[in-house]
Amino acid sequence: MKRKVVLLVCDGLGDRPIPELDFKTPLEAAKTPNLDYVAKKGICGLMYTLGPGLRPGSDTSHLNILGYDYHKYYSGRGTIEVAGLGMKLEEGDVALRGNLGTVDENLIIIDRRAGRIRDVSEFVKVLDNLEIDGVKFLVKPGTAHRAGIIMRGEGLSNKITDADPHETGEKVHTVEALDDSREARRTAEVLNKYLENCHQILLQHPENKRRQKEKKLPANYLLVRGAGFYKLVPPFSERFGLRACCIAGGGLYKGIGAYLGMKILKVEGATALPDTNIDNKFDSVKEHLDEFDFFFVHVKAADSLGEDGNYLGKKEFIERIDQSLERLLSLEDILLVVTADHSTPCSLKKHSADPVPICFYGLDVRTDSVSEFGERACASGGLGRMLGLEIMPEITNILGLSDLVGA
Repeated sequence: MKRKVVLLVCDGLGDRPIPELDFKTPLEAAKTPNLDYVAKKGICGLMYTLGPGLRPGSDTSHLNILGYDYHKYYSGRGTIEVAGLGMKLEEGDVALRGNLGTVDENLIIIDRRAGRIRDVSEFVKVLDNLEIDGVKFLVKPGTAHRAGIIMRGEGLSNKITDADPHETGEKVHTVEALDDSREARRTAEVLNKYLENCHQILLQHPENKRRQKEKKLPANYLLVRGAGFYKLVPPFSERFGLRACCIAGGGLYKGIGAYLGMKILKVEGATALPDTNIDNKFDSVKEHLDEFDFFFVHVKAADSLGEDGNYLGKKEFIERIDQSLERLLSLEDILLVVTADHSTPCSLKKHSADPVPICFYGLDVRTDSVSEFGERACASGGLGRMLGLEIMPEITNILGLSDLVGA
């Protein structure tokens, strides 16, 4: 049987020392016997997904990790988000991602996620298929508070700013053109009209009236960002000679897999939330070993818990990942790579440029003296400090698939 690769990306895993955890990070404070075993039997290091000092987005970081330089292949997060939701882009479409958030009467953002609402399907129904000035808006619910949006019509451009200011307490931005083209100006104008229309519809939505009676935050504004055009990219299987699949709960990560031509595997209970069924994700690897050579497995919630500043929840979720990891360690002849796409320090409640731990585990992997999987322990590992774009070359090297450079 051909050697298999499992790339496990624990979203937002990295952190900074927390006084309440005896100045350990949630990863260092967590009980992780399986991750520590992998570290002890493998080779470790720290990894900058984009480069030192560059604060990674989840989209650009994953492209680099999977061997696609974001400078060349990134076309805006919207295209990736809608791909993960199964929405089909046509030539000339503009894709955006969005949150259902909460604003006050002055359009000041109270909560970008409407109290981390779990399902926006009822709201999205009334926003889908609206048409303004010859532009049709297609909207589909994503995971929890998220949604994917496609603008379809003549003369559109993705050269527009975000409506979402990315911070609570800020006023919703008016979308503006990023260049002087007629297409960009038209796109911004039509999108602003649509968003105002959506706001008025959502203010009157029965579900929001119910939420307010229950003292819950209403989902009364569609905060859009990440406009992009679809860009054709070479499939992962052609670039690396590995039949690849994606196992994820979040729409963005499924979208990255779909964007790179991977097969998206459906996993029961994969929610991208703290209640996600990690066991089922790892069991799905075991069930499909005969079909695929490369498994991109994404686990989300450490990131969202970091954004909430919930260091105890993040620690406990990391322990859940570790418990489930035993399912993968029972597999023979696999190369397991464990890492993260970025750090999400609980003290910052957002992504940081801090490097993340990484470990390669399996047959033919040189070992080092690291015995724990944590930020400080991995800093002394044999891999040193590497870049996200160096992961796939190292994988192909371990598999014996690297091209010879020179004679």
